Amino acid sequence: MFQGPALGSFLGILLVVSTFAAEVPANLRRENLVAWCIVPFDAAERGPSERSIMLSELGLRRCAYDWRIRHVTEFEEEILQYRKHGIHYFAFWGQHERAFSLFREHSIQPQIWKTLLNPGRETQEANVSEAAGALVPLARRTSEMGCKLGLYNHGGWGGDPANLVAVCRTLHRGGHRHVGIVYNWHHGHDRIGNWAADLKNMLTFLHCVNLNGMNTGAKPKILTIGQGEHELSMLRTLIESGYTGAVGILDHQAHLDSKEVLSDNLDGLAWLTGVIMHPESVGPKPTPRTRSQRE
Repeated sequence: MFQGPALGSFLGILLVVSTFAAEVPANLRRENLVAWCIVPFDAAERGPSERSIMLSELGLRRCAYDWRIRHVTEFEEEILQYRKHGIHYFAFWGQHERAFSLFREHSIQPQIWKTLLNPGRETQEANVSEAAGALVPLARRTSEMGCKLGLYNHGGWGGDPANLVAVCRTLHRGGHRHVGIVYNWHHGHDRIGNWAADLKNMLTFLHCVNLNGMNTGAKPKILTIGQGEHELSMLRTLIESGYTGAVGILDHQAHLDSKEVLSDNLDGLAWLTGVIMHPESVGPKPTPRTRSQRE
């Protein structure tokens, strides 16, 4: 048992840790982060049980599920293993009738993430109208399911923040107010210089922001958080905006073990948050476990 000066030192350490934890925005705390791109991009090729255990060991409690055709037979087991290990099935990529049926059967309502159409019409009005119209059936379906629908930026016209906002506004006017935006930094390298303005424009519609290390020119496109040129200022802008929605970290590197990649991103995010919150006491920048994560 601690006594005398030792007790005072111990309580002082607890006070510092508690103060720091209280100041870190809730959406940036490990247990609230969303793991993304860890199913078909895992070099270890984990199954539902192993993936759930990995997330639990890392202290991650939310996962957005991306998949390929080979994973369809595992859809239900993924749900069951998340439930067993206390993982929140946060989002599902795209559409699949088997998955939608299972969501109803197991009473879960993940966000549905859908890439926005690139219409290619002559006017902006026509583009917005066509893109929004194409989404109406899915908007109705997700509303019936009790799921939010997130428009996912993936390049082109449909990846531009202004277009995402315009389509959301059109759908909201049609009564589909559960539709929002999932914004991925790794698909927004050409918008780095506009991040503050884009964030302000998207803020009321954001369902999730997925982080990434950010270098000019996407060199490389996927990079450990904290190893790039721009993510410190971008994260500072996100925090200062007052955004309280979900924040994701990703793997998206099929040649690497997802656990190592997620660990590197957790370390990098913790370091960036420390630089922003406590610049006088933060330690040196962490070194990623794999060379390709820091190039």
